[in-house]
Formats: sequence, structure tokens, C-alpha cells
Amino acid sequence: MNKKTLILTELSVLTALILLMAFTPLGYIKTAGLEITLITVPVIIGAVILGEKAGAFLGLVFGITSFLQAVMGTSPFGVAMLTINPVYCFIVAVPTRVLMGYLTGLIYKPMKKKIRIPGNYIAGLFGALCNTVLFMTALMICFRNADLIRNLETQLGTSNVFTFVIAFVGFNGLVEAIGSTILSGTVCTALQSAHKNIKTSE
Repeated sequence: MNKKTLILTELSVLTALILLMAFTPLGYIKTAGLEITLITVPVIIGAVILGEKAGAFLGLVFGITSFLQAVMGTSPFGVAMLTINPVYCFIVAVPTRVLMGYLTGLIYKPMKKKIRIPGNYIAGLFGALCNTVLFMTALMICFRNADLIRNLETQLGTSNVFTFVIAFVGFNGLVEAIGSTILSGTVCTALQSAHKNIKTSE
């Protein structure tokens, strides 16, 4: 299998995995607040194994599925954003995920040769944190003064933007970060080993 075919095959598999996770219970763990998602994992894997452009593409797929969940009514928080402002909802859901995938690929580049295996896990952690930070930043910029956020601030007992973000993300963000670090790092290491074996056998 030549390099181009291998890249296209892996990109196709990761895209299919994102779609599977997005539209089945595999991708989201429903909670009272933000949903816990591990769909960042295939995006991060693509960014590490295939580069930042692939990461951006997979982030785009992730973002579009997230927006479609709001449109289809399967994400209560997404529906709330869509009802207030569809354009802002799209901005929160899509460009943030594209940028997450792209930045994860970029952050991994300098680690690829020097600390490849630790770099895989660092990229997994960075991707999860980047997704959360970008999502929450876009959310606060677009919906800061909306009743959606005002009501949540009242429920959480804070009007300070930083304490609100920490309280809102809370345990879910921690679970995503840990899960993403372990899964992404482990799968990336295995794939890199498989690539090496393929090259050796050629």
C-alpha cells in the first residue's frame, strides 16, 4: 500500500468513526450540563498521525455533526443555542473544532522526532483542553448576555466569567481530558508502530 492510499484510508476510517460516534450513544455521555464527548479522540489521532490539515478536516466533520445535533434536536444545549441565534450556534460548534484539530497537529509537529511517544499523550491532553477552551470562549463571546447563560449563572451562583466557566465545565472537562489523553496517546502509539512495521516489510 502506497503512502497516499494509506493516508486516504486512515482519513476515511477516522471520518466514519466520527460519524458513528456522533449519531450513536458511543460519542456522547449525557449529563445535566455539558455532554461529555470523546469525539475529540479521532480528530486528535488524525492530527497526530496525518498532520494538521487532516486534523482540521476531521475537526470540521466533528463540528458539523455537533451543529446537526442541535438542528435535529438531539442536543438540548445545542437546541437552546440554535433557538437564540443559529449563526452563533454554528460559530460555537464548527470553527472551534476545525481550529482544535489544526492546532493539535501543529503542537505535535516539534515533538514528533524528539519525544514521539510522550508527545502522543501530550497531544491528546492538548486537544481535549483546546476543544474545551475554544468552545467556551466562543460560547461566552456569542451568548454571554443571553438568558441561556444568565440562567446558568444563577443556577451555579456566580456572575464572574472565569468562575462560571470552571463551574460549568467542571467534572465533565476533567473526564474528557483524561479519556482523550489515554485513548489518543495509546492509539497513536499503536498506529505509529504499525506504520513502522509496514515500512519495514516493504
